[in-house]
Amino acid sequence: MIAAGERWPTGELRPALEDLLGAGAIIEALGLHDALSPEAETARAAWQVHRHDVLDVIRRCSSGLELASAGYAADLTIAAGHDTQDTVPILAAGAFRST
Repeated sequence: MIAAGERWPTGELRPALEDLLGAGAIIEALGLHDALSPEAETARAAWQVHRHDVLDVIRRCSSGLELASAGYAADLTIAAGHDTQDTVPILAAGAFRST
């Protein structure tokens, strides 16, 4: 599992807090606790710390501020959702579709 991040306008790698939290949530949900890499342990720990205030944390992080200023604040609520879907999207013909 890789929390990918994104790039700053200068091209440098920018860690993405929302990716880290998402990875941590998945690691936690899968019950993966033994033999985790330090990166996976950190993602899981970040999720455990912020699981109850994810939306607030995402609103305050670099990506959240950027999205909100571009008019996509509503997307943050969707991104912060946890256990809100019961389907897995599949990429088919260039678009995501429900299974």
